[in-house]
Amino acid sequence: MNQEALEDNAEDAARFLKMLASAPRLLLLCNMFDRECSVGDLAEKTGMRMPTVSQQLSLLRAQGLVETRREGTTIYYRLVSDAAQEVMAVLYKHFCAEGADPAAAGLLEMASAD
Repeated sequence: MNQEALEDNAEDAARFLKMLASAPRLLLLCNMFDRECSVGDLAEKTGMRMPTVSQQLSLLRAQGLVETRREGTTIYYRLVSDAAQEVMAVLYKHFCAEGADPAAAGLLEMASAD
């Protein structure tokens, strides 16, 4: 890969990682890792206010990490980006799943207090 392409890819990777470098967004993505969720579902699971959840989901959707599906009046969000799914698989294993390192998992739980 030439240097110019590498620099472009580095910029794309930095934007992608910036989207993930938010505890509230990571908390939402952990909850959506293997299932789709509505804003209400995510607010209930995370303890975040619904407007906060909606705002974070809008950012994730604008970057192409999540997509929506409407069922009646409810909109469901799901993780669709291949890159995000691969990164979240690793993060889920170490920070989100049952049996994860309690110290690491506690870092994500602090996000709901924000």
